[in-house]
Amino acid sequence: MSALPTRRRALMLVNPNSRRGTAALDPVVARLHAGGIDAVIERFNSPDEVSADIARRRHEADLVIVCGGDGTINSAAKGVLETGLPMGIMPMGTANDLARTLAIPDDLLKAADVILAGHTSRVDLGEVNGHPFFNVASLGLSVDLARGLTPEAKRRWGKLGYALAALKVLLKAQPFRAEIISDTGRASVKTLQIAVGNGVHYGGGTVIHADATIEDGHLDLYSLELKNVWKFGLMLGAFRRGEHGAWDEVRTAKSTEFDIRTKEPMAINTDGDIVTQTPAHFVIRPSAVTVFSPA
Repeated sequence: MSALPTRRRALMLVNPNSRRGTAALDPVVARLHAGGIDAVIERFNSPDEVSADIARRRHEADLVIVCGGDGTINSAAKGVLETGLPMGIMPMGTANDLARTLAIPDDLLKAADVILAGHTSRVDLGEVNGHPFFNVASLGLSVDLARGLTPEAKRRWGKLGYALAALKVLLKAQPFRAEIISDTGRASVKTLQIAVGNGVHYGGGTVIHADATIEDGHLDLYSLELKNVWKFGLMLGAFRRGEHGAWDEVRTAKSTEFDIRTKEPMAINTDGDIVTQTPAHFVIRPSAVTVFSPA
C-alpha cells in the first residue's frame, strides 16, 4: 500500500489594497488545495507586518506565498531571508517586475501551478543600508516618481500612471552631484538618477542591463548624466532593452558593493518604496532567497 502524499502548508500573505483585489484569490486557494497545498490567508494593513508575520509563523508553514506587487514582495524579503522558507509569488501589483524577471505568469492560476510544480531557484538579494531589494534601489528621478505615484493613481491608471508621473517628474528634473565608490575606484558625477539593480526588470519592464540576471552575484549600476532632459525621450527604447550604456550620457558599472555619497542626504527608493537615504552602502547577497519559478 503506497503512502499518502504529504500535504504542504502555505502562509499566504495578501495585500488587500493590491490593484487586482483579493477576490481573484478564491480560485487560486482552491487550485492549491487540490494540488496538495493548504493555504492560510493572512491580510496585512502595513508592509511592516509582513516579515514579522513570516518570522512569527515560521513553524506553521512549509512555504510562503506573497500576493501583491513589488513593494509587497520587498516587504517579505527580510522574513524569507531570516526563516529560509521558499517564496511563491502571486503577481497582483501594477508593475510586477520581479515576477517578470522570474518568468512567473500574470495569470494567477498559472502562477499557482508554478508553485505546485515545486521547482525552485536561489536568487540574489540586494541590500542598501541594511534594507533589502529584489529589483532596484535608486536616487534622483525615481524618488520623485515614487512620491508622485499615489496608490490611487496606480489603481486607476496602471502602467499608464507610471508614464504620466514620469513625464511630470522629467519636466521638473534637477541634476545633483554625487560620488560613486566601487572596487574599481571613485567617480564624481553630476546626474539626474543613480540606479543600482539586482534583478532584471524595474519600473514596469525596463531592463537594468542587457545581460543582467537575478542569479549573477553582482549589482549593476547606471548614472543618468544628461544635460538636456529631452534627450531622455530618444533613449527610452535603449532603456527598455537594457542597452542604455551605449549612450555617452549613461555611466554603467558592475560590482558586488557600491558606496554613494551626496553633499546633502538624498532619499533612496527600493522596489518602489522610499526607505533610507545617502550616504548609502549597497551590497549583494548571492543566492540568498529560494523562490518558486518555472523550470
